[in-house]
Amino acid sequence: MLPPRNPDERLKARGTDTRPDGRFEPHRRVRESDGWDIPEDQHLLRTEVAIERPRSIITRNTSPDISFDRSINPYRGCEHGCIYCYARPTHAYLGLSPGLDFETRITAKPDAADLLARELARPGYCPAPIAMGTNTDPYQPVESRLAIMPGILRVLSDWNHPATLVTRGQTVLRDLALWAELAAKGMAAVGVSITTLDADLARAMEPRAPAPQTRLRMIRALSDAGVPVRVMVAPVIPVLTEPEMEAILTAAREAGATTASMIPLRLPHEVAPLFRDWLDRHRPGMAAHIMNRVQAMRAGRDNDPRFGHRFQGQGIEWDLARQRFRLARKRLGYGTVGAVLDCSRFAPPPRAGDQLSLF
Repeated sequence: MLPPRNPDERLKARGTDTRPDGRFEPHRRVRESDGWDIPEDQHLLRTEVAIERPRSIITRNTSPDISFDRSINPYRGCEHGCIYCYARPTHAYLGLSPGLDFETRITAKPDAADLLARELARPGYCPAPIAMGTNTDPYQPVESRLAIMPGILRVLSDWNHPATLVTRGQTVLRDLALWAELAAKGMAAVGVSITTLDADLARAMEPRAPAPQTRLRMIRALSDAGVPVRVMVAPVIPVLTEPEMEAILTAAREAGATTASMIPLRLPHEVAPLFRDWLDRHRPGMAAHIMNRVQAMRAGRDNDPRFGHRFQGQGIEWDLARQRFRLARKRLGYGTVGAVLDCSRFAPPPRAGDQLSLF
């Protein structure tokens, strides 16, 4: 059971309203009234940003489920507040709640560009596309103020290093020229996530993310600038957003997306109770039906964490959804293979006084 919300806090555009303790905490904290509480004025809960000074910025992985082996995450936590976000449990590693803390207590890494340049310069570094937006969105609202991404992109361009991005943040358009510069060299591809075209549902489910129509405009702007764009119908939530699959693919194709992918809803660790609570508050009449369908495609559980299964559903209903997706993708003329990024030109940027190459 989730703890009750703090009555002293006034929430505005937040995905959840509670702070469940992380799974590593030795104790659980529960607010209890002793009858002596003095009513206090509510205060608006605002986003707090802490600064992190890591020793490295490239994260490596060997997961068989994903297509990249390295990534950069300029932020921990995400102010978009998407209730279903699979990254929420990572805040438990910081001793913070995957609930409200995840979307209100953000950690930023302002030295990311300098760290990246240092790591690319290490002897023996072998280039491969660096993925961004794999955990939390690098173009979440706080990025408009901190501007960490332009420095990262400038380093990547200077070194001729390929990169990919998954985002739903419209601040990506601020860096459109940098993404276009990389794309012109065959070194960039962007994925834009669209869960629903229903603005009211999106506002409740993804309270500080751009509206669906704004994301379609992002696809158009990126595509017009020559950046290959993938629409990511993710997550697909049975009953709630699954019926919109074909409509999302159609709208994104008209906006200029050239490839498309889908991922079923994942509810790891603390995300499952938070999502169930959101359903009870926002879609009570559909909650049981949605969770029954979720469990049907997750081997009878809220989540299936096994490699080879966590990004795939199972069962007859999910197989039908996947077939619908494939048929719509084919009918709309989407490509089945994403952009192949060029790693061959990776090299240190020229320094003042360097002799120019003849070749």
